[in-house]
Amino acid sequence: MNITPLSPVLGANVDGVDLATITVAEFETIYQAWLDHGVLRIRGQSLDDTQLERFSARFGPLEKIPVKLPEEKLRKMFDSLYVTPLSNIRKNGKPIGGLGNSEAKWHSDMTYEPTPPPASVLLSIEVPDEGGDTQFACQQAALASLPTELREQAERIEIKHDAAHTSIGQLRVGFEEVDSPRESPGAVHPAILRHPETGREGLYLGRREWAYVMGMEVDESEALLDELWRYAAIPENVWTQKWTVGDVLIWDNRRVLHRRDAFPDHLRRLMKRCQVLAREG
Repeated sequence: MNITPLSPVLGANVDGVDLATITVAEFETIYQAWLDHGVLRIRGQSLDDTQLERFSARFGPLEKIPVKLPEEKLRKMFDSLYVTPLSNIRKNGKPIGGLGNSEAKWHSDMTYEPTPPPASVLLSIEVPDEGGDTQFACQQAALASLPTELREQAERIEIKHDAAHTSIGQLRVGFEEVDSPRESPGAVHPAILRHPETGREGLYLGRREWAYVMGMEVDESEALLDELWRYAAIPENVWTQKWTVGDVLIWDNRRVLHRRDAFPDHLRRLMKRCQVLAREG
């Protein structure tokens, strides 16, 4: 197995491993590389849903497909209850997956939960000829880039992470629009996160839209968040993934933000995702 950095601040390419038959020792190497680099790319993989689920579950318990249907019906619709399709493809007029072809803005996954997930695993099945690239921004490097006074402010604040909207700005099922980010539902987290496994500190911003700095007037909160977000994804701290079929990406939600470019809706894109949840205790 060869591990090659993809940028000075985050990302590494892994060669010489088949994730369908990965050994315990190989996984331990991959897990440490994931902690070291924040994002791993492993190309040339051919995994069915069961194999993708089995590999992803090595990182921790998995989230079930976030579709509010009876489990019996889900089992008839999907090969695995833990592999979520992300796609703009339609069958019989209905989308086969989530997110469509719109831009997904900078975010970390599910930070609106009290205990957000540590890892996400994404496998490319079909990729468009243009668009649909995924970018990652290192938040440890972002924190290091803050001016001293702004970092001191960040050390003192907590941010509420909106639960009502998706990364493409859609209102989630079961939520209602509110007039002010102060009223938005969601979990509250410190603006600086000490990584529980590596001990390294980084910004922890979640999503910009509908976020709120606890205890501030809304205009003050908006101004401070705008200032922090200026440093969240400066070009030297960003790496871009240009997808090919069979790529597996694993990223650390505690260290990176990510976003996705829009792409033309007539081009097909199909990805399979496993969301790794935090271990209890």
